[in-house]
Amino acid sequence: MNTFSRGKRCPPEGPYSGSRSNGRVVATTFIKSESNTYDGQCEVNDWTDIVAVSASCGDAANGSRGHTVGLRSDGTVVAVGNNDAGQCDVGDWTDIVAISAGYVHTVGLRSDGTVVAVGDNHDGQCDVDDWTDIVAISAGYVHTVGLRSDGTVVAVGFNGNGQCNVSGWTDITAISAGDCQTVGLRSDGTVAATEFNESLLYKYRGQCDVDDWTGIVAVATSSGYGMGRGSHTVGLKSDGTVVAVGYNQIGQCDVSDWTDIVAISAGDYHTVGLKSDGTAVAVGHNGYGQCDVGDWTDIKQP
Repeated sequence: MNTFSRGKRCPPEGPYSGSRSNGRVVATTFIKSESNTYDGQCEVNDWTDIVAVSASCGDAANGSRGHTVGLRSDGTVVAVGNNDAGQCDVGDWTDIVAISAGYVHTVGLRSDGTVVAVGDNHDGQCDVDDWTDIVAISAGYVHTVGLRSDGTVVAVGFNGNGQCNVSGWTDITAISAGDCQTVGLRSDGTVAATEFNESLLYKYRGQCDVDDWTGIVAVATSSGYGMGRGSHTVGLKSDGTVVAVGYNQIGQCDVSDWTDIVAISAGDYHTVGLKSDGTAVAVGHNGYGQCDVGDWTDIKQP
């Protein structure tokens, strides 16, 4: 949902954004090269009155197809970036209380507990019209997850790796939809994760090995450009420290020395943490400048 998440949403491999307490939005500077393209997903400098932001996973292979969505205080929504599948067609949305940007789709939660979605629906990830009593949403790579007020969970979209097998979950307080996995936070501070079905294309990186986690208050799992390539899961503990499991080739799980963290978010190959003083820290891949958050200040908590 927010860029810095309490377990609702995981943002992108590429450019990164955060909302300030004054309603303005800051984004990392997209570093262009011959191997990537820019879709305007960081053009948020003129946004005002924003209370939540969500950035898509985009295409980690070349940095394209990214989009960023912002929720205004009046319940309307703005979006910039790639719109090939209509994922930015949110101009007529009203009464929205939460947003989440998937790979090529966007999901919004209305105040009445119903859900709206636009963009690519090839795998049914936008089939949320019949959802009711929803209190939180999370858009993964090509699936969408919703948390009901009774602590149960619903999911639609691609399920080739079991990422939509959440019907038996109960007592869930927060959700995060990733690439090939879904993670849920229980009220007792433990974490549930879907069982990963490995195949020739989709390799298991250990991102669901969260059974021994305790004292967790927020979760975030990465959503990359398919195939589970950069998958990892991050947990925020009640004491402000952070734990992480999964793929760590580029150091995206090197968070053991973080302290005083109040919110977390997992990108495809990077991880970001929000500190209680409104500053941010980041580790992992920085090929597009997505970890250049050292000068951020006054970032608001979700």
